[in-house]
Order: sequence, then structure tokens, then C-alpha cells
Amino acid sequence: MTPIVKKLRVGTRGSKLALTQTEMVCALLREAHPTLEIEIVVIKASGDWKPAQGEVRLSEQAGGKGQFVKEIEEYLINGHIDIGVHSLKDVPTIMPAGLIINHFLPRADVRDAFISHKAKSLDELPEGSVIGTSSVRRQSVILNRRPDLKVVTFRGNVDTRLEKLRAGQVDAIILAAAGLKRLGLENVISSYIEPESMLPAVGQGVIGIETREWDNGVHALLEAINHEPTRMTTIAERALVAVLDGSCGTPIGAFGTFLQGSEMRLRGFYASTDGTEMFEAEETATASTTEGAHALGLRVGRALKALVPESVLLSVAS
Repeated sequence: MTPIVKKLRVGTRGSKLALTQTEMVCALLREAHPTLEIEIVVIKASGDWKPAQGEVRLSEQAGGKGQFVKEIEEYLINGHIDIGVHSLKDVPTIMPAGLIINHFLPRADVRDAFISHKAKSLDELPEGSVIGTSSVRRQSVILNRRPDLKVVTFRGNVDTRLEKLRAGQVDAIILAAAGLKRLGLENVISSYIEPESMLPAVGQGVIGIETREWDNGVHALLEAINHEPTRMTTIAERALVAVLDGSCGTPIGAFGTFLQGSEMRLRGFYASTDGTEMFEAEETATASTTEGAHALGLRVGRALKALVPESVLLSVAS
């Protein structure tokens, strides 16, 4: 018999975006379960940017983007919280033993957003312009399209990056459209970059909920707010990336969409960090179960990996 959960402790980072996304989850849970008591627990993440660090990417040796979720996962494992709320694109595909992400809110806008006071789009930036991003995926696509631009590492939360742009540290930045919209900052967007030009990061636009694998009572609560199409497409995307050992230091993107019924189209790309080499693979297939979605992700991941020369794989890994 599934235990009845009367109180839920929800772990989150303390950034404005993280708290906004957590409130979205809590609002849906309150609507689905009016008697449920919810406590939000704010947890400091080691991946949060500090000015003293300078403009350096997250260390892969220290866990890369996993540093945004590590402390929340420790709270989960130790029983201090019952669920963790994440931007799914920050969650590594290899999970700690006993933890899973299997519940998702409906996916928001997957596009990347171009923001600049000097041009309306990436293509309109003057030659030699400086564009800031912490994403090697974005860096590779930018340099592939515009090798005349200079791409520099650029970190911080959304407000911090916008302020540094206003201060003239760079000429343009690229951020996830979903986060900007959730914060009510859609007005700062100069233009959108469509997936056809820049495939999104795996899970971009998705809010994922992490739980203990055995916590059936919590799972029962979350099933009421889970969005099944998002669960299916993200399972496929994360399987694709796992085949290529993708991390935040890998220039890789993936995007799954349902065309009609259970027919899913899954696209992926892998690039050299300098953007000179780019490889793409895709498949459309029936994915009516989570197993089918996972299998599709594995197939496209293997097809993509077969296209990438060993020299490129090794250069990215180093």
C-alpha cells in the first residue's frame, strides 16, 4: 500500500529563477492536493557564481553543471528534503544511486535567446564583436556560423549576466528563453534562435523533479502534476547524450518532439569546441512507452557517435 504523504519538503537553489520554478511546482501540487503541507528549503549550491571566481567555466573535475544539483541531492539522500526541483539541463545524465528524475512540468520554450544592444540577431553582429556564454554548445554553434566573432566565458545568474551586458563587458549574450520568460524578462530578448539553427541543450526548458527511487508516496503525489509527453522526450534526449558521455563541457545538443500521436522525432548534434566540425543525426519513430523513448535515444546517440571522428571525441574530452 502506498503511504500517504501529508507534508512535503521541497529543496531548491536560492536564485530568483530557481525559486520561481519551485513555486510553479508547489502551486500545481497545492492545486492537486489541497491538504498537502509544503515547506520550501533553500540550499546553497557550490555551482553558484561568485565575482571572485572570475569568468571561468565550471570545472568538469569538480562535477561541471552537477555542482548546481549536488547539495540538493545530498539533502535528498540524507532525508532532509523529499524532492528537489531543477532546471533539467543542469542535471547530469548519471544520477547518484537511489535517486531518479521521473516527473516533469510541461516543457516551456526550448529556444535560445539572443540579447544585445548592438544588433537584433547573431547574424547582424559586427565583425569582431564579443559574445558571452558559459555554454560550449552555444560557443560551437556561434563559431560555426560566425567564426569572425570572439566568444568569451560569461557566468552568473540571469540578472547578473544582464547587468554585465549593460555595463559593456560584452556585445551580446545568449540565454535560455524559458528562464527569461519565467522571470518576466521577455522584453530584453532581441531575437530568438530557432532549434533549426541551434539545437537546445538536453532538457532545456524543462523543470524536473528529483526524488528517492523508493519513495512511492512522494511519487504518487507527483504523478498528479507530471506531463507525460515531456517525460518521454526528455528520456530520449538524456539517453542520446549518455551514449556520448555528454556533460556541460561537451558541445552537444538534442531535441525530441512528438509529431502526431506517439511518433517522436529526435535530433542530436555533436561539434568540436571551435565549431569547425559539426555532426548531426536524427530519427523519427514510434515511442509509445518510456522504454521505446529510451531505445530511440540510444539509437540516435549511437548513430551520432559513429559519425564523430575519434580525434574530435578526444579533443572535446581533453
